[in-house]
Amino acid sequence: MFAFQPTRLGLLALLLLTGPSMSSTLPQRTGPVVLTVFGLDPARFQDSTVEFDVPMLESLATAEIETSSIWTDGTHRYTGVMLATLANYLNVGDATLKFHALNDYSIEFPAVEARNTGPLLAYEVDGELMPVRDKGPIWLIYPYDSGDEYRTDTIYSRSIWQLDRIEVLH
Repeated sequence: MFAFQPTRLGLLALLLLTGPSMSSTLPQRTGPVVLTVFGLDPARFQDSTVEFDVPMLESLATAEIETSSIWTDGTHRYTGVMLATLANYLNVGDATLKFHALNDYSIEFPAVEARNTGPLLAYEVDGELMPVRDKGPIWLIYPYDSGDEYRTDTIYSRSIWQLDRIEVLH
């Protein structure tokens, strides 16, 4: 099951109406950084960087994917923010995104492909924050059970866990 379920409908409507120019609407970070995005437009983002905690990611519109994977037992419910939503908010356009894990594993792919393939930046599994020892703080996950197009070597190689940084390459 692949379901987009906004938890803050009013904010989602506002985001849809005003688009990516809302950099001032992010709440202040109050918790630990779970994701750093760098290489952004310095005219919009101080130091070309945004450091997100979970409430900041939630403010962009929460989504869920219920799926099994080749790395887990059974079906689980993953909660996070759609990569397309984050890319739109950050206004990365057609840039290439480089994803970095805590162990320095990295992958790259064009941001435009995120819009076509529906990956989720998951920070929760079955209602609990994902610990680092179990694929956290962020896992870029796809709706693998939704179709054969999500069960390919390319998609599996992009399913990076222990994700903590995204670099926008121009």
